[in-house]
Amino acid sequence: MTDDGDAGVAGSLARVLGDVAAERAAQDARWGMQILPDGTGGEGTVAESDRARCETEAAARDGALTWRHVLAEEVLEAFAETDPERLRAELIQVAAVAVKWCQALDRRPPAPGGACATPPNGSASSPPPGAARR
Repeated sequence: MTDDGDAGVAGSLARVLGDVAAERAAQDARWGMQILPDGTGGEGTVAESDRARCETEAAARDGALTWRHVLAEEVLEAFAETDPERLRAELIQVAAVAVKWCQALDRRPPAPGGACATPPNGSASSPPPGAARR
C-alpha cells in the first residue's frame, strides 16, 4: 500500500478530487454563491455524535465496520461542533472519508450490468459526473 493518498490505484486521488471540483463548479453554476448559517450544534447533536462513535467502535470490534459507519460518525461529529475552526476540521475529515470511500468504490471491479451500464435505448441511466446536486 502506498502513502500517497492513491489508495492502491495510481491517479485515484487526483481523479476523485477532480470529480469533487467539477461537482463544486456545477453547484455554483446552479445555485450561485450561497451564504447560509452553519446549523450545527443544538440539542441532541453531541449525543447523536457519541452514539455514532459507539456504533462505529462496536462494528469495528465485531468485524462489521462499513463506510457508512465511518462517514456517519464524521458527519455527526461535524453536526455537533459549534466552534468554526473545529467545525472546519471536522468537515475536512468528512470530505476525506468521502473521498476515500469513492476511491474504495473505484477499486472494485464493475458489476456486470450494474448501475453504470448504458440501458438498451442508449440513454444514460444517471446524471453525468459533476451534475449539480444539492
